[in-house]
Amino acid sequence: MADKSTIYPPPRKGRGAPSNAVPQRFNLQDREIDGDWLDERAVLDDIGSTKLRTTVTTEFPKSIINYNKSPDLPFDRSINAYRGCEHGCVYCYARPSHSYHDLSPGLDFESKLFAKPDAADLLRQTFAKPNYQPASLAIGTNTDPYQPIEKHYRITRQILEVMLEALHPVVITTKSNRVIEDIDLLVQLAVQQLTAVTISVTTLDSTTARLLEPRAPSPDRRLEAVRKLSEAGIYVHVNIAPVVPGITDHEIEAIVAAAADCGASSISFIPMRLPHEVAPLFEQWLESHYPERKSKVMSIVRQMRGGKRNDPEFHSRMRGQGPWADLIRTRLTIASRKAGLNKAKITLRTDLFRRPIISGSQMELF
Repeated sequence: MADKSTIYPPPRKGRGAPSNAVPQRFNLQDREIDGDWLDERAVLDDIGSTKLRTTVTTEFPKSIINYNKSPDLPFDRSINAYRGCEHGCVYCYARPSHSYHDLSPGLDFESKLFAKPDAADLLRQTFAKPNYQPASLAIGTNTDPYQPIEKHYRITRQILEVMLEALHPVVITTKSNRVIEDIDLLVQLAVQQLTAVTISVTTLDSTTARLLEPRAPSPDRRLEAVRKLSEAGIYVHVNIAPVVPGITDHEIEAIVAAAADCGASSISFIPMRLPHEVAPLFEQWLESHYPERKSKVMSIVRQMRGGKRNDPEFHSRMRGQGPWADLIRTRLTIASRKAGLNKAKITLRTDLFRRPIISGSQMELF
């Protein structure tokens, strides 16, 4: 339990993290005592103002596909068009990745963003390589591909255009109804069994959502996206991700029913994960918004994570352990069966893949 003398920063309106966490990894310096950083922050926020502006830096990586060997993930490759995420979900397990840029997993993660405008071109070049073998490629596994800056950069749409050109299978995960803006491409992929969309729904309560996910679209908009995608013939999976014990776990049955009513084909859940700097940020958030529940919430978290605030082990990190995790799993199973959402998940095709022709290559002669 936190020391009663601990002073927590007040929450920023429209932001998820209460502060800039200072991790002990990657030699990240403490910005609060760094004069240069304080000067920069004053410029960004307007001196005397509490508003924190979002900035976007373009980056140009040499490769775009990330490969993994995780035994508890249903894919071995993914693309992230952006680093950082303006949705500001306080529980986001991807926050610590900002430390690689010597930035904080706290407010920096949701206000200092990076975009990869060359992503589609890099992907096309990768697909064109003779040794490339297709398999389902995931978009949105780290940061949301349809966060607000996608409206300007349209990188996710460009990636989908390459997927359609190459007839390559793709799975999208998002918390945004902005995915509907690409429904024309998704329908063309879906007709050939080349895509599925996962919409994350954490809560049905708009007030809770604004606190947990301050800049993500409302639950109603997400569910409407589920309906529109389903009506267009696109396979839609709803993920209750994460289930926040003591805050949103009482909504499991209601979310299942709402997903089924909107035409979802399947549903799952992931218990909240609090790796590295996310754990203290989340505890600060609890102190700011639910101080009376903090002790109970963190107690349940530890019960589901082997006595710790986080469990990084394969398999158990996605499922949780102990009576609380078992209870959530049982409740979801029963609710899914009643709602008819316990059907087999879709298998995407890889046999239609065709290598794109790169301008200036010898393949243009054929």
